[in-house]
Amino acid sequence: MNASDMLAGWDIAHGDDAEWIPWGGGNARAKVLCAADGHTVVLIEAGAGYEGTAHTHAHPEFLYVLDGELRTQGQLLRAGDSYAAARGSEHTDFATENGATYVLVFRI
Repeated sequence: MNASDMLAGWDIAHGDDAEWIPWGGGNARAKVLCAADGHTVVLIEAGAGYEGTAHTHAHPEFLYVLDGELRTQGQLLRAGDSYAAARGSEHTDFATENGATYVLVFRI
C-alpha cells in the first residue's frame, strides 16, 4: 500500500501549520485543524471576558477544555472537563472570565 492509499479518507493536522483566525466576533482566535464528513476540529483560545452568542445546535457539539476555565449553561469547566451538546439543544450561556483554551468538534 502506498502513502496516498494509506491517507485516503484522512485529514491529519499539524497544529503549527494551521493559521490563527478570528473567532466568535470577540477576543478569541481559532485554528481549524481538520475536517471529515462535515465534522470539524477547532482549537480555540478565548481571551479574558470572552462571551459566546446564544444559538441552537443544529448538530451535536463536543468541547474539551485544555487550559483555563469557562462557564457553559451555568456550569464551570476547567482543564480536563468537557461537554457534549445534543442536536437541538439551546446554548444560552458561554463565557470565560480569565481566558480558556479548548478543542471544539462540531458539524457545519
